[in-house]
Amino acid sequence: MSSTPPIKRIAIFGSTGSIGTQTLEVIADNPSMFSAEVLTAHNNDTLLIEQALKFNPNIVVIGDDKKYTAVKDALASTDIKVFAGEKALEEVAAMDCYDLMLAAIVGYAGLRPTLKAIDSGKAIALANKETLVVAGDIIMRKAVENRVPIIPVDSEHSAIFQCLVGETRNRIEKVILTASGGPFIGRKPNYLVNVKREHALQHPNWSMGAKITIDSATLMNKGLEMIEAN
Repeated sequence: MSSTPPIKRIAIFGSTGSIGTQTLEVIADNPSMFSAEVLTAHNNDTLLIEQALKFNPNIVVIGDDKKYTAVKDALASTDIKVFAGEKALEEVAAMDCYDLMLAAIVGYAGLRPTLKAIDSGKAIALANKETLVVAGDIIMRKAVENRVPIIPVDSEHSAIFQCLVGETRNRIEKVILTASGGPFIGRKPNYLVNVKREHALQHPNWSMGAKITIDSATLMNKGLEMIEAN
C-alpha cells in the first residue's frame, strides 16, 4: 500500500507580487500537497496580512520596518511569528521551517535571501531573474556545492528550461531567445548612442517601471563587485 507523500512546505519570498499570488492560488487548490510556511512582502502590509490570515503560515516578514507594528497587531490573535527588515529576510531564509523557496522578490534585494537558502540546502524555484544577472556564477556554483536544484519558474528562463527537458547539453548547439523589440526596434545603431533613460522607459506594449527596465546595468555592476569579493 502506497503512503501519502508529505506536504511540501513552501516559503514565498515576495508573496504579494504577481508570481507570489499565483503560487498561493496553486497552494490553495492543492492543500494536501503544499503549505505556505513563510510569506514575505516589501511594503504591501495590507495584502500580506490578508494572505497570512488565510494561509496561516509559520512566519511572515514585512521588509518595511515602519509597517512592522501594523502587521504584528493584525496577526496578534494568531501564532504567526512576525519579523521586519532586510536582515530578517536573510535570517528567515536560513531557517529550517520550509522545504522550497519561491524566490520572487524583485531586483537585487532577492539575492541575499536566495544565497542563504542555498547555503541551507533548500531547493529554489527561481522567479527572480535579476539574481542570475547579478551573481549567476556564485548562485550556480553554490547550488552545485550544496546539491540544491534551481528550478526556473517565470517567463523566458522557464520556457527554455521546459524545452530542454529530456535533452543533454552536448546536443544543444544554440538557444535563440527572441526579443520583444521594445522602444528601439528598427532604430539605427547611431540612434542608440544618444539614448536616454526616458527613451528606454517608452515600451510600446507595457510598462514595467524604472526598477525593472533600467536597473539591469546597475545589477550587473553589483554582481561583478560580489564576484570580485568572493
